Amino acid sequence: MIELEGLTKRYGEKVAVNNLTFTVRPGIVTGFLGPNGAGKSTTMRMMLGLDRPTAGDVRIDGKHYDQLKDPFTYIGALLDAKAMHGGRSAFNHLLCLAQSNGIPKKRVHEVLDTVGLTAVAKKKAKGFSLGMGQRLGIAGALLGDPRILMFDEPVNGLDPEGIHWIRNLMKSLAAQGRTVFVSSHLMSEMALTADHLVVIGQGRLLADTSMADFIAQNSRSYVRIRSPHRERLLDVLHSAGITAVETGNGTLEVDGTKPEYIGELAAQYQIVLHELSPQQASLEEAFMQLTAESVEYHAHADTPLEQPQWGDGWKGN
Repeated sequence: MIELEGLTKRYGEKVAVNNLTFTVRPGIVTGFLGPNGAGKSTTMRMMLGLDRPTAGDVRIDGKHYDQLKDPFTYIGALLDAKAMHGGRSAFNHLLCLAQSNGIPKKRVHEVLDTVGLTAVAKKKAKGFSLGMGQRLGIAGALLGDPRILMFDEPVNGLDPEGIHWIRNLMKSLAAQGRTVFVSSHLMSEMALTADHLVVIGQGRLLADTSMADFIAQNSRSYVRIRSPHRERLLDVLHSAGITAVETGNGTLEVDGTKPEYIGELAAQYQIVLHELSPQQASLEEAFMQLTAESVEYHAHADTPLEQPQWGDGWKGN
C-alpha cells in the first residue's frame, strides 16, 4: 500500500505538487493520470525517496522509503527505461542490481524469462530497441519479487503483442494481491487495464475513484435510436414523457431513460427499431472534460504556419 498525506513539492515559486492525499491499495490496478506538467513524475519520484517533499508525507507499507530494510522486496519501479549502463548485457545489468540488493542469481534468469528477453540476455543494452529497453526496465522492477509495483509509461515502444503482455502482467500482479500503480498517457490502454483512477491537474487532486464512476461522473450517457417509423416513435416517446433530440440521418438521442424501457415502448406500439444502443463517453473524453482547465500546454491546430521566404537564388530539389 502507498499512502500520501498532504504531499507538496515546490521549486521556488512553482508548486509542482499541491497537497496530494490519496491511497494506492493492493489487489487492484490503480491508474495515475494527468496532463503534461501535472506533477505525476514528481509525485512518483517522491514516493521512491528520489525527491524530498516540501511538505506532507508518503509511506510505503507504513514506512518512508529510506526506512525500508530491503526496498527491492517492497517496491519495484520503472520510471525511466533508459536508466541503465548501455555497455552491460541485459543479464549483467540485472545481475548488478541483484547482487547489490542481496537477491539470488537465479532470480535474474526468472525475470528475463518473464519479460521475454532470455534470447538476448547476453546482448548489450545499448543495442536494444525502445520496446526491448522497456522490457528490461520491467524486469528490473520485478527482480525483488516486490509486493508493490510502480510503472511510469510502461507501454512506450512496445508493439501490440507487448502491450497485451504488459496489460495482462499488471492484472495478474494485482490479482495476486499486490499493489500496482501505473501512469500512462495512452487512454485506450488505461481503460482496459486500470480498476481505479487517481487524476491530478496542476499538482492538485482532481479525482480518486473507480474507472466506471469516473467515466459516469465526467461524461454524458444517452441512448441512440433509429427507426423507419421515426414520427410515430417520437409521438410515443413524447406521450411517455420522454424527450428525444433529432441529430440528423434519422437518429434520435434520449437522455435519462434506460434502453430497456424504450424497447418495451416500441414493442408495445409495434414500432420497428433499427438501432437501440446505450452510448457512453470513452475514458479519453471523460479525462479531457475533467482536465480541460488544468492543461498547461495548449497546441492550436488552426494556427496558420508562416510561409518561408526564399531568396532569389534558392532552387528547389
